[in-house]
Amino acid sequence: MSKLMSSYQIKNMELKNRIMMAPMCMFCAGEDGLATEWHLIHYATRAVGQVGLIMMEATGVESRGRISSRDLGLWRDEQIEGLGKIVKACHENGAKVGVQLAHAGRKSEVLTEPSIAPSPIRFSDTYRTPLEMTTKEIEEVKHAFRDAAGRADQAGYDVIELHAAHGYLISEFLSPLTNQRTDEYGGSLENRALFLREVLREVKTVWPASKPIIVRVSTEDYEEGGNHPEDLAQIMKLLKGEGIDLVNVSSGGVVNVSPKAYPGYQVKFAEVIKEVASIPVIAGGLIGSSQLAEEILHNDRADLIFVGRELLRNPYWTLQAAHELRDELLWPAQYERSRN
Repeated sequence: MSKLMSSYQIKNMELKNRIMMAPMCMFCAGEDGLATEWHLIHYATRAVGQVGLIMMEATGVESRGRISSRDLGLWRDEQIEGLGKIVKACHENGAKVGVQLAHAGRKSEVLTEPSIAPSPIRFSDTYRTPLEMTTKEIEEVKHAFRDAAGRADQAGYDVIELHAAHGYLISEFLSPLTNQRTDEYGGSLENRALFLREVLREVKTVWPASKPIIVRVSTEDYEEGGNHPEDLAQIMKLLKGEGIDLVNVSSGGVVNVSPKAYPGYQVKFAEVIKEVASIPVIAGGLIGSSQLAEEILHNDRADLIFVGRELLRNPYWTLQAAHELRDELLWPAQYERSRN
């Protein structure tokens, strides 16, 4: 059997293969943050396609923490039921399911809500200048992550992912380009990591110890004076004892710079995190080739592979990959007639 199609277990979660659907915003929730039929069909289809782990899109822990007014939310109890139906449908089709808990910080485009950030620095000329967070607001947001994690457990999720990447709020605290605070949350690498440390501690008070926690990070800011893979590796090494089970390795989004992207362009960053922090990693970045995915895993460069756009184009990419790697993968019984 190929490494890509082999099982993987972490804590109580056993994945049937090493493929994770990356979190990708659909921007089609109700303005109340409620899930729609589109979400149900979209995610359940990837479960039918045999994806091992489906990571649902950025889901706001606060109304003011949404990227857009059409983001999913987990900031109130009424949002649990719709998400629970999606989890149930994915489970019935053999996939494990996670949710990415997020706060957009200065990159929120919800104009009816205030924009907050570690420091009052706007992302670009087209964004608002955010309000610098007070100590009270920092406490409020930490509690919002905690409460959202509790609701995620009630909805039946197998794993949660804290969104600490792409220039959203936690990422803004981590990067010296966006965090110019002079209190205990700014300055040194250890201080910039404090907010994430405290969010993890809050989340663990409600999230079952038997269920994993993933943190997604931007390992490269692509800007002088910003974070680089070695910096994030040190932060993950510093925080792994706080309950981080996997690191989902991405890059960019902190400042308005577009990196040169090519298949596997972020894998080298994942290798740095894995080696320095001695923690399992999820690697990806325009990976649409089963052979490339297999090479990354076979050479121990990562533990799981996240696949994004390819799964938008082809919900059954996992079945195709198994065929290309000459693996015998269990197909949905309803589709067996098309196997050969």
